[in-house]
Amino acid sequence: MKRSGLLQNVTHFLVLATLAGYFFAKPSEAASSEWTVVEGGEVRIVAAKPQADGNIPAILDIRLKPGWKTYWREPGASGIPPEVTIDAAGGIDFSGIRFPPPQTFDDGIVRYVGYDHSVALPLTLKRNRPGDLALDASVFLGICKDICIPVQAALKVSLPERLVENPLERARIDAAVAALPAQPDDSFKVASAAYDPKVATLSMDVGLPEGADPSSAEIFVAGPPGFGFGKTAISITDGGTILAKVPVKPPTSGGALKSGSVLVVVTSGDRSIETALAFD
Repeated sequence: MKRSGLLQNVTHFLVLATLAGYFFAKPSEAASSEWTVVEGGEVRIVAAKPQADGNIPAILDIRLKPGWKTYWREPGASGIPPEVTIDAAGGIDFSGIRFPPPQTFDDGIVRYVGYDHSVALPLTLKRNRPGDLALDASVFLGICKDICIPVQAALKVSLPERLVENPLERARIDAAVAALPAQPDDSFKVASAAYDPKVATLSMDVGLPEGADPSSAEIFVAGPPGFGFGKTAISITDGGTILAKVPVKPPTSGGALKSGSVLVVVTSGDRSIETALAFD
């Protein structure tokens, strides 16, 4: 009986040691940077193992304190859009940031577009060589409350060939991708678009999902560097679609707004789409 009890105790110890190894060793193996902490929140990068095609799932993870906000890709006249640069020498190429649907904030003085809650922005990354990788990122963004605080962070993530993923952080990445706007379909799309440079106005005819409330639809526009976009005016057409007119402010150096260079996000209820605009 004593020997049986001893074996049972040893077995319990081994089980507990295994569980402890899982819960306490995993975070050290997770592919995430340290948090950079500022007054209104904190920021880090989380990455997963490279996939078979070389793509690397990853997010810029922005945690905000209550009452603080951060910005979308086209934040308005006073905002600071997130910027990320990554050193390709670490074996990773970077081609852009993706954004979930934003909100418009307007206090009567300043109008800007962004988020009033913690948000994760998927990063488009791809390995450019075999072996262990190093994600060496420089991040610049703004978070604001009564004042706006520029945040500059150097974030480093090691991606060894034998990386063991943290399932909770991989779930965080997957949730961020799932929150992105969908591609248009026949039930929800920009039916047509046009740009009139004489009056500097971009027009869109948008078909909303069946049963959607047109008055609740929102449209967000981003374009080439130097172009600014004003407050969108939305009206309901006789055909049940919405007509959106967006004032465009060209850069002082001039330049044409070309078809395919403007990205639009349309939200309606709990659905959203994102597409590049084609116009004459």
